[in-house]
Amino acid sequence: MSFASRFTLRRRALAAAGTAAVLALALAACGSSKDSSGSSMPGMDHSSMSSAPASSHSMDSMPGMDHGSMATGDGLADSKDGYQLASNTAELPTGKAGDYAFRIMGPDGKPVTGFAEDQTKRMHFYAIRSDLTGFQHLHPVMAADGTWTAGLAALEPGSWRIFASFIPDSGAGKGKDFVLSRTVTVPGAAKSTPLPAAASTAEVDGYTVTVKGELMAGMAHPMTVGISKDGKPVTDLQPYLDTYAHLTAFHTGDQAFAHLHPETKVSGDHGGPDLSFHAMLPKPGNWRMFLQFQTGGTLHTAALTLRVS
Repeated sequence: MSFASRFTLRRRALAAAGTAAVLALALAACGSSKDSSGSSMPGMDHSSMSSAPASSHSMDSMPGMDHGSMATGDGLADSKDGYQLASNTAELPTGKAGDYAFRIMGPDGKPVTGFAEDQTKRMHFYAIRSDLTGFQHLHPVMAADGTWTAGLAALEPGSWRIFASFIPDSGAGKGKDFVLSRTVTVPGAAKSTPLPAAASTAEVDGYTVTVKGELMAGMAHPMTVGISKDGKPVTDLQPYLDTYAHLTAFHTGDQAFAHLHPETKVSGDHGGPDLSFHAMLPKPGNWRMFLQFQTGGTLHTAALTLRVS
């Protein structure tokens, strides 16, 4: 074999060896990248966990709750993104009115005193018993030091969850919707009341409320609520909280919270009969819905159970 032929063969061998080495390195890098991404993203963002510390109270009251449920904003934690619902009240009186005092603590550890209005109020406060009865929706008063006081009507014995819904108007959480909650006990023999079966209609104070719309968990869907009386469509709804109806929902079993936002524009005291809502419910199952609307200066609260697929 000539010198030129031996030189050509040697050059091809070296080129092939180099290509193999580069390919081996590329494959090793791909394997390393896959391993690192798999360990850093096991279906959960670790940075989001560190930004939303949960107190021991919230964890004790939520056995089985995962960090994902906190991220959805279902209200089942007493702290989120550095904000905390703080209260020294763990028990409320049985069968008589009682005050619940609380503060919203900010990421700096100080009481928050600046809140933006949401549907004309700076704070929406809810109380619901574990069997989803005894619903109360209040608008507490805040003192100069950031202490809110909610005057609750008489409560029946059992475990109750209270929710605070608010929007800070300054600081790290400015403009963000927060819903935080804690549990309280009302002493006595608690009798659980079974919820009515899922239905699309409910009666209250002579009015019939009808819900239309197929709801699916985790997806936004349009929903229409129709209100009638004596078989005739109602057209004299009055504004309540800058809308014609306020709709709150609680999930059976864990009391997860959802506020369904109204879309019908307000135009005087002649709302109805059909009201549009933007419905987004995070979990499947039965939800207990509380629709509040006003006629003739009287506030009505209709309750019905809806099934979400």
